[in-house]
Amino acid sequence: MHSYQTLENKLHLEQSLPVNENWTAAADFLHLLADYCLREKPETIVECSSGASTLVLSRCCQLNEKGRVYSLENGAEFVQQTRQQLDDFGLADYASVLHAPMKDYLLRNRKFQWYDLTHFYPRGIDLLVIDGPPGVMQKHSRYPALPLLGSHLARQCLIFLDDASRPDERDIVRCWMQEHDEFETEFVDTERGCSVLIRR
Repeated sequence: MHSYQTLENKLHLEQSLPVNENWTAAADFLHLLADYCLREKPETIVECSSGASTLVLSRCCQLNEKGRVYSLENGAEFVQQTRQQLDDFGLADYASVLHAPMKDYLLRNRKFQWYDLTHFYPRGIDLLVIDGPPGVMQKHSRYPALPLLGSHLARQCLIFLDDASRPDERDIVRCWMQEHDEFETEFVDTERGCSVLIRR
């Protein structure tokens, strides 16, 4: 049974992860991320949205003695909150929470609001975790991630898309597969569904 407590034990955390039932990623998704990070030891990790996942990924970097997390976060209050949590957990040296307000992009002849990448600098992304923006913001809210970050990805980058059981996310994956045939995808049956993309 995957739970937040078993995850805390796995990562030898001395305090409980901050969990909000409305926003926090499901425990089994966080276990999936932790298992991958501890096994493969990615060096450059980027996540869309921040929170408990930032702590989990940063703790993995600390245990691996390598790697850094870059979190794109549009809400200034969440930026400060996650930075404070990283300080509280002693993980601030392993993560950068980047304030990236929503910006208009034109993709596929549609206007999307997505994170402003003006001050985004990581290259050679080994792991991309997509858990934002919120789906309620717009239809296919997370679609821009691959078109906009594709040129930043390392050759062997792995992509985790959370909430992949939702119709919007299923549509997004289908679009990505049509536009980026160098990727293949696998669906993992987590609580909210997870699609994993890897280059062929």
